[in-house]
Order: sequence, then C-alpha cells, then structure tokens
Amino acid sequence: MAAAAAVVLTAGCSGADGGGASDQEPSGADGGHYLSLGDSLAVGVQPDGNGMPGETEQGYTDILYRTLLEEDPGLEHERMGCAGEDTTTFLEGGLPRCEERYDDGEQLQAAEDFLADHEGEVDLVTLTIGANNFTRCVRGVNAPDGRADGSEDIDIDAECVADGLERLEEDVPEIAERLRTAAGPDTQIVAMTYYNPFLAFFLLDDDPAGQASASAEEAEEVFPEQEARGGLAEEAVEILTEVNGTLTDAYEAQGIDVADVDSVFQATNQEVPEGSETGMPANLQNVCDLTWMCDAERGPDIHPNEEGAREIASVFAEEVR
Repeated sequence: MAAAAAVVLTAGCSGADGGGASDQEPSGADGGHYLSLGDSLAVGVQPDGNGMPGETEQGYTDILYRTLLEEDPGLEHERMGCAGEDTTTFLEGGLPRCEERYDDGEQLQAAEDFLADHEGEVDLVTLTIGANNFTRCVRGVNAPDGRADGSEDIDIDAECVADGLERLEEDVPEIAERLRTAAGPDTQIVAMTYYNPFLAFFLLDDDPAGQASASAEEAEEVFPEQEARGGLAEEAVEILTEVNGTLTDAYEAQGIDVADVDSVFQATNQEVPEGSETGMPANLQNVCDLTWMCDAERGPDIHPNEEGAREIASVFAEEVR
C-alpha cells in the first residue's frame, strides 16, 4: 500500500452508535482492503453527552482509513472490531454482544475467513487487543466503560492481573501466528501497545475533572503526597510495561509491526512539563488531554477522545508502508 508516513491526520465524520461489522466503501476505482480488528478502540467507542459509551466513526481506525484514502481512493475498510473483546474471547468467542457479529462467533476466525476470501487483496491489517484482560482488575471502577462506581476504594486486584498476564502470554503469540499465516507474508499487519487511563484515578482525588483544570499555584493541593495512590500509580506503570513488552515480543516474532501508542501517552514520564498550567506530570496530563478520564460531563471514561484517536492514528500511520 502506498501511504505516506508523515500524513496530516484530520478529524471528520460525526459519531453514531454502531451495529455489526461493516464495510466503508469509497467511491472510485476498485482497490484493496484495510481490515481492522480488536476491541472498543478499533470501533471508536466514546461516551455520548450522557456519559454512555457507544461506537462512533471517530476511532483511530476510521481516521487512519480516511487518511489512507487520500493515497488510495479505491481502498475499502472492513471494520471487524467489537467492544469488550479480550485476548481469550478474540480467540474463542464467549462474549454475547460480539459473538452475534461473526458467523462462527469468534473475531479471529472471522478475520481468517475474510483474509482467505480476499487472498492477495488485503493491503493492511490493524489490531488492538489485550487491554480488556485487565479492565476489571481495577476495583472501584465499572469496567466496561471505565466510570467510577463509588462503591469502594480504588485498588488493583493482584489475582486478576496475574490471570490477565497469563492469558496475554498464552493468547497473543497464537493470535499473531494465526493472523500472519492467514494474511501471508506480503500483507502488512500493525498492532499497538497500550496507554494507562487509570493513572487519572491513581494520581487524582475524587474529582479528576475539577483537579485537571487546576492552576499551577494549586498543584500542591491537587497532588498531595499520598503513598497509597502513588504506590498504585507505580504498580500500574509496571503492569503496563510488562503488558506492552509481552505484546511487542509476540508481534515482532511474527513480523508484525508495532505502533508504540504508549510513546504518545508517556506512561513513565512523571516530570511536570515546562510552562504547565496545571502542574500535572506529563503522563497524567496526557491521559487528561487524550481521553475522557478528566471530562466533567462525559467522564471519567477510559476511551480516547477525538484528539486521542488522531494521535493513535498518527502512530499507526508512521508504521504503514
């Protein structure tokens, strides 16, 4: 696929709650296919005005697709993701709202079938999978939409994390191998690392939206020395580092390119940027700027906002050949 790595990504289409997997067909000459796979990030889930999450056409895959169309007007987008998928359900099915989208109930099998039916016609595959192995591991947060439930103090369930890591280590190499086999050696596959939206809960008090807009003079009050919260933030960063390392190793072993999305969010960067108006460290500021975690009306919600989706699409675009 001819696609410039240094393209300028722009936002387009208004959002709409999604149905099943769908083709987005451009006008123009027949071209190849772009197949997008994965979880809620792949289908552009964002909260609406009432804070309820729904699929939109503002996800990173949609923005990337619109960008690729500039160079390949005949390209078609097969949008096959499903919100809530983790590595196990991606392989085996078992998530009712996702099973109904695929003939055999499994997203990976549906992807393999599509690649077989369009052999030699698929130019690009993107993949976002793994985060939902851990969304339920943060207690005190409603997982699937990442909103605080107020029922208990926020902490990390160590057993849940261990199970999520074990499944990640078992499932992702199989996912990567099967995708590469189905796609063949000439189709580019790009998969991503993750960011950590829960830093907003770990480093802010009970009013993340209010604290995110605090002035630099208020920074000491906004970020008091809280050993428990600070420890949770450190633990979350360590977990994310292990998760992203596992994903990267499995993908690279199969010749799958890696979009290092965490490089945009800078999860380990705790320095306060020069000239900051909030006094927040870079990792937390990025979470507030690029997701709905610090939004007073729609959040807190773990998903990328429009700006975040553009940043993620930009990282993918840099990897596209």
